[in-house]
Amino acid sequence: MANELDPVVENWYLHLDKGQRFEVVALDEQNGLVALQHYDGDLEEVSLAEWAQMEIELSEEPQNWSGAVDVVEIDDLGTEVTDTPEDDWAESLGEFGEVARERIKQESKGVSED
Repeated sequence: MANELDPVVENWYLHLDKGQRFEVVALDEQNGLVALQHYDGDLEEVSLAEWAQMEIELSEEPQNWSGAVDVVEIDDLGTEVTDTPEDDWAESLGEFGEVARERIKQESKGVSED
């Protein structure tokens, strides 16, 4: 079954027969090649003739960017802080904290160092 979709760089597509998403990362019309990066990070190159025969449809970009990256810890996703001890949150900011407090004071008075 042929598709009528043009390969567009940065567009995401879904393999209907495989159920896998991929992104077009490059298009070389002169040589008739389309470079694909699958959600799991695998790269593939197909000809424009092969592209036309693929059973695909447009897809949205995946919400979870970690598919192409080997993320094994929840901290790496940036969704939770689990490795920071509670005591670290109560620790003084030291000199940085003093500078920040002074800047906040000046900004609240409408004074700028710029």
